[in-house]
Amino acid sequence: MIDRNHPYLRLIRSLRPYAGRFLAAIACMLVASACTVIPPWLIKNVVDDVLIARNMTMLNILPVAIVLLFLGKALASYGHQYLMNWVGQRIVMELRIRLYDHMQRMSLRYLYGTRVGELMSRVTNDVTVLQSLVTSVVVNLVVQGTTFLGMLGFLVYINWRLTILTFAVLPVCVFILDRAGEKLRKVGHEIQEQIALVSSIVQEAFSAIRIVRSFATEDLELERFRERNVSNFHALLHGVQVQAALTGIIEVLLIIALALILWLGGRDVISGELTPGELVAFLGYLGFLVQPIRVFTGVLSSIQFGKASLERIFDVLDTPLDIESPKDAVVLPAIRGRVVLEDVSFSYNANSAILRGVSLAAEPGEKIAIVGHTGAGKSTLVDLIPRFYDPDSGRVLVDGVDVRRMDLAMLRRQIGIVPQDPLLMKGSFRFNISYGVPDASDDRIRRAATIAGIDDFIERLPKGYDTEIGERGVTLSGGERQRVAIARAIVRDPKILILDEATSSLDLEVEQRIQQAMRNAMEGRTSFIIAHRLSTVRDADRILVIRDGRIAEEGSHEDLLRLGGYYSHLCSIQSGHVG
Repeated sequence: MIDRNHPYLRLIRSLRPYAGRFLAAIACMLVASACTVIPPWLIKNVVDDVLIARNMTMLNILPVAIVLLFLGKALASYGHQYLMNWVGQRIVMELRIRLYDHMQRMSLRYLYGTRVGELMSRVTNDVTVLQSLVTSVVVNLVVQGTTFLGMLGFLVYINWRLTILTFAVLPVCVFILDRAGEKLRKVGHEIQEQIALVSSIVQEAFSAIRIVRSFATEDLELERFRERNVSNFHALLHGVQVQAALTGIIEVLLIIALALILWLGGRDVISGELTPGELVAFLGYLGFLVQPIRVFTGVLSSIQFGKASLERIFDVLDTPLDIESPKDAVVLPAIRGRVVLEDVSFSYNANSAILRGVSLAAEPGEKIAIVGHTGAGKSTLVDLIPRFYDPDSGRVLVDGVDVRRMDLAMLRRQIGIVPQDPLLMKGSFRFNISYGVPDASDDRIRRAATIAGIDDFIERLPKGYDTEIGERGVTLSGGERQRVAIARAIVRDPKILILDEATSSLDLEVEQRIQQAMRNAMEGRTSFIIAHRLSTVRDADRILVIRDGRIAEEGSHEDLLRLGGYYSHLCSIQSGHVG
């Protein structure tokens, strides 16, 4: 029974939109193959009809025929190379886009549990291998396959007994190819995995370059990189060994067959059963047959390597999207901002629950602060609102609608988020602040920057809002990056605002200077403020204290101080910052 999900069948199905160009490329390949098969037969005519028969007419015709033949081959080869590369590159481009799009939408559980370099390798290295598979392998299969069959037909026509003797060696070749195929596939997996690990180490080292420099571990990272490259080197050499041994063995077997035919054919010419031209043509076809068979061994290697890459690519594409909009999604063009959590429980894995039966209701415009020790589940709680994760049990509702029933893009566009560790994109301040709101006006961008307390800083720069920010914002201080992130959240005028340690990188003087601006930003918005520095939450309408995955305390700053519980204890520790 045919497995419809086999990687190669899925790849073939992707050819359907480009069937016209693909078939035209195949037609050009067949013409090129025909032009390759005919020359040895013309050489037979040169020997028998020109050199032996001394036919001047044939002498005048044959050179012209050979030139025209190779001119046709050149034109056909150009056609099939251009068309097949167009089809192959198009398929690879579409597959790379599908892969990237799928990764963008995959579960955060999966993404956070997978090394970034590994995912990058799927989009780059694996797709590059596939690109070679689609372009060169298909061409070689068609061109060399047709050439092989054509030459085989001529061999049978010239002398079928010699052909049978010659191809008695083929079963040995097929056996060797079959045994080598599985080995090559395993080697292909090993090579791609090693390349992915090399990419992972590079990505991790440069992402954490400040940590590497801080701890003076450049030599350690270099050694890790060297060890992984050595493993990659050995994997590549293993592949070369297998492929080179396979090619050499096949070629030796064919040369043995060629020598045997030379001896037997020479006897037939001497006895008059073959003409000299026929023997020359027969040997010529055998010589030409070495190339298709040698190419087939390389194609086998590419197919096995390509299968390994295809399996890795489709492994990602087949990973289900556990967070996506339902088909009958509820679209709320404008939300009021009422957020309700009903008996919500959540865990990243079966062994540890992060949230246990959490319930709360935030009214439109209410400011809710969330405090607790590191790992208590504060960020996880607010991550459920934009539906970065779905709860294991319970419901999260926005304006009375379960977020699992809402259109994801529409929901998230109305939520502003300032993460604890803000990452900025490579581009200008204007681009970063208006990220996700491409039609934002200059006034809207400047107003958001003013609220975030970054406008004056940007205006003092030589190019103002058009000044380029380095990749990931490394050219800015932590406080500057944080304020750009605040402006980025405000510019979309969200009804729900999530501030996850939004002022953690600001010194006390700057924090105090923008506190009123932040209060203005939160005015009329349902706001969730996560903070360790309690001076940023004392003005909240309600403060939630999270302990052991539950809401342990709830109330205003004054109410919780009077309660004398965990919040009061935190305040006493930070008494230098809390009045």
